[in-house]
Amino acid sequence: MSATEHLGWNGREKAADPAHPTVDRRALRTRQSLHHALIRLILERDYDDITVGDIADAANVGRSTFYAHFTDKDDLLRSGAGNLRAMLLQEHGSAVAGEDRPERRPLGFSRFMTAHLKEQHHLYRALMRGRAGPIILDKFRQFLCEIVRAELASADDKAAAPEIAVQFVVGAYMSVVTWWLDRGAKEPPEEIDRAFRDLATGSLRTLRGR
Repeated sequence: MSATEHLGWNGREKAADPAHPTVDRRALRTRQSLHHALIRLILERDYDDITVGDIADAANVGRSTFYAHFTDKDDLLRSGAGNLRAMLLQEHGSAVAGEDRPERRPLGFSRFMTAHLKEQHHLYRALMRGRAGPIILDKFRQFLCEIVRAELASADDKAAAPEIAVQFVVGAYMSVVTWWLDRGAKEPPEEIDRAFRDLATGSLRTLRGR
């Protein structure tokens, strides 16, 4: 599986107008080509040095076609991150449904997410360079918060988790994996997952005991 497919930059978006499926399929193929072109370029050079013209040329479309779909390269990057969110939420749902040990479901996002980051760590490190980094990190934090809020909800009454707990878990996880990826993701993802869960579970237990 290619980096763009695994990361969700695959243009899998619903058709906007069912009455014109041919036009919509063409538009989706164009968006997919632009997503793939951007990721290929990011792997070759810094995001800040990439222009809309570079992306259009790599996707074999005109600049006017690019602007018919996206306002600028940041808009294209955010769109790709949105596709990634949908894919990871689906993976998370499957992972939780397949977990037969209830005690392992809280913070279960760490297991599949850390394995995903290990597989694609070269691309993620490239994405963190320059102005792309804050855009991706902001989107990443948003959908991790969605996942963690659901995981920390009470098993009995589905009460909302304290927001401070959500922010703590997400912030801690992002700090850990950023440190790990910056060092080349040398340790096995299982080791990082286990250490994070042990530390975070202990902290959450202390918070709930107050």
